[in-house]
Amino acid sequence: MTLAQPTRAVVLLAIAALSLGAVGAALVTQHVFDMQPCSWCVLQRLEFVTIGAIALLGLAWPSAGGLRATLTGVAALAGAGMATALWHHFVASSSTSCNVSLADKIVSSTGLDGLLPDVFEARASCADAAVKLFGVPYQLWSLTIFTVLAVFAVWQLRRTRVNASSR
Repeated sequence: MTLAQPTRAVVLLAIAALSLGAVGAALVTQHVFDMQPCSWCVLQRLEFVTIGAIALLGLAWPSAGGLRATLTGVAALAGAGMATALWHHFVASSSTSCNVSLADKIVSSTGLDGLLPDVFEARASCADAAVKLFGVPYQLWSLTIFTVLAVFAVWQLRRTRVNASSR
């Protein structure tokens, strides 16, 4: 018995849902449980939102090349998100200030911290934002989600290449 392959719409909607769901969870922990984000937390939110947006835009690009470009973008951004989460965990979380860090510069250059401060404004130092959720550092949850997104995107890319070569 073989499992049915998911359609491109299912793949892209799953990527968007996981990415945007991660941001939704972060917003719940911020606004309901008062876990305020640092600039590295906010940068990860921006990466998740961008991945979700790319996946949703990929729905409007129906060609096989469009799917490959979309999945390549998702994989690349998920890789960047993995690097961000690792830096956050190993370096930034022990810092008392995130001001003028690379994350702070990237987020402030977008202007989103002023446009949507409830989502993209850093409100804590990196050391203050170094909290655990169910005993696991918050940034490792992000790392896990970015890794799942990267693996899923690469797996789907390989699958589309196999399907294209068998035609």
